[in-house]
Amino acid sequence: MDLALKQKQFNAAMGLYESKGIYRSFGNLVAVANVSLQAFLLFRALGHSIGLWRQMAALAAAYLAADSVNGLVHMYMDHNDDYDSLAGPLIANFHLHHKVPLYKDSYPPVVYFVETRSKVWLVPCLAATAWLSYRPGINPVLLYALVYAGILSSVAEVSHYLAHNSTSPVAGILARAGLLLPKRHHARHHAGDNLGYAFLNGITNPLLDMIARTCCSGYKNGTDLHFARYSLTERR
Repeated sequence: MDLALKQKQFNAAMGLYESKGIYRSFGNLVAVANVSLQAFLLFRALGHSIGLWRQMAALAAAYLAADSVNGLVHMYMDHNDDYDSLAGPLIANFHLHHKVPLYKDSYPPVVYFVETRSKVWLVPCLAATAWLSYRPGINPVLLYALVYAGILSSVAEVSHYLAHNSTSPVAGILARAGLLLPKRHHARHHAGDNLGYAFLNGITNPLLDMIARTCCSGYKNGTDLHFARYSLTERR
């Protein structure tokens, strides 16, 4: 499609996002739903005792699931240019993380809530997990893994923030331990094209890079060009 038209659609979508409070209100509602469901599910899971080793297995599985699923959603969104749709303003706003990677400095708990506003897809996933938690005979290890994956999906947003903004030695230690996203590892996503989509700890990026090479055209000559004529007034 004509680049000038896509740039016009992008600017129009951002105009709606900035002028219509309903989009920010919707985001806040999404964040409240996600955080509330995460807390509820953790309470539900804590009713099951599975022992240390199975807890560790559930957490390891959750890390792999959260890193890969959030990376796949990131991959999809980086190529989504449906700015004229009902979700168009939300899609356009998402792409600004490439225009200005630096966040506003904030506290991790605030980042956890604020960035969870964009995770519309996570609400039905958590709701489905809540439904499963009431099913007779649910495997408690599976339940813990699903709950941890849901929580780590929001932790991924904090990890992403720290990879861009933080110089904390603690964050650096956690990144080197494989629990958070290393700065240099994530820099590939912004310096290169069509790679490095995972952002919890990036462990599944080799797999996601293979998928991206097969299924996606890249963002440098795609959606990254759509915000070229958009003037950003402030950092995210």
